[in-house]
Amino acid sequence: MAGRRVLLIVGGGIAAFKALETARLLLGRGVAITPLLTKAAQQFVTPLSFTALTRNKTFTELFEPTAEAEMGHIELSRSADLILVAPATADLMAKMATGRADDLASTTLLATDAPILIAPAMNVRMWEHPATGRNLAQLRADGVGVIGPDQGDMACGEYGFGRMVEPSMIADAVMRRLEGGAAPDSSALAGRRALITSGPTREPIDPVRYVSNHSSGKQGVAIAEALAERGVDVTFVTGPAEHAKPFGCRIKNVESARQMRDAAISALEQGAARDIAIFAAAVADWAPLQTAATKLKKTPGQTSMSLELGQNPDILAEIAQWDPAAGRPKLVIGFAAETNDVLENARTKRKRKGCDWLVANDVSTGPAGGVMGGDENEATLITAAGEEQWPRLSKRGTADRLADRISQELAKQA
Repeated sequence: MAGRRVLLIVGGGIAAFKALETARLLLGRGVAITPLLTKAAQQFVTPLSFTALTRNKTFTELFEPTAEAEMGHIELSRSADLILVAPATADLMAKMATGRADDLASTTLLATDAPILIAPAMNVRMWEHPATGRNLAQLRADGVGVIGPDQGDMACGEYGFGRMVEPSMIADAVMRRLEGGAAPDSSALAGRRALITSGPTREPIDPVRYVSNHSSGKQGVAIAEALAERGVDVTFVTGPAEHAKPFGCRIKNVESARQMRDAAISALEQGAARDIAIFAAAVADWAPLQTAATKLKKTPGQTSMSLELGQNPDILAEIAQWDPAAGRPKLVIGFAAETNDVLENARTKRKRKGCDWLVANDVSTGPAGGVMGGDENEATLITAAGEEQWPRLSKRGTADRLADRISQELAKQA
């Protein structure tokens, strides 16, 4: 990334302090940063802080005599490989969407031909206001990349969507764009609704023991974030995974397969998965028929213990076989974690479950450096029309490829 340049436009809001950490992370990856602060941003952070950190001049004024003698705002708009707006306030988004140019930030954004990525941050009511929704839709249609916002507590004391995503996530999104990643094509995905299940389930034996597996939830999180970045309204149902939750999604935490099934059905009944349902969770096929109320203890001389298991609900099959008139998603996608005869088993599973697509991966190498629990995946997409062998990619790379295929498929169905 040496030689790549990012113009960092900092909007006014409490999240402005996160822009310093975002700049630091990008500098650590070899990206040169030119800071530009709005007048409102300077109420929260100082130009001197950004100048000291980036070792570049921080721009603040549109009508600065020396800079504008050289058409400074035009030079700023054309010299960057990417423009990052973080935080992107409701006001900045409105200016961008309507083409206003009354300060240095908005003028630069209007004059650029570089890719633009924004990280929105505002009060939950402002984020949910119809005007913000219209502006967001226009920005996506104009090709602006959007990351976040996230859900959580806010400085104003309210809770909901509107928090700027963490600097590490913003830096990762910037790097993907600089490394040649195409701007998310949201034409077929913006405004869609998706349900994603992720992580393992835990089936209790007693209050301290359970039956589970090695799933980290990383692939499900990556898929959720890839779709959220493309404008999808994602409901994310997750078992007790150790991996961080995805930004910009409605999170539902569960423990057991039955709880996951109930959460998934509830999401469908509420219309939260009318377009896409992706079942990436590693759901336990079996669960103890009885759960002890107290910890099971060894008795003197005991050398073995029997555990009777019963079958868990088949969430993928149940939803895949729903009547479309009753709310079956337009595209139901399952995952198959196989240890042998991967493609043969996956083909059979897709037909048996009744899902539209199935993503097959070989997990025979186990959690140490393998697919399950690891950071990479090597998958095959199986559909009724054929099979696509994907190369070994990061789990985010696999998620982006799946998101692009979903976008293509839904565009054809439109």
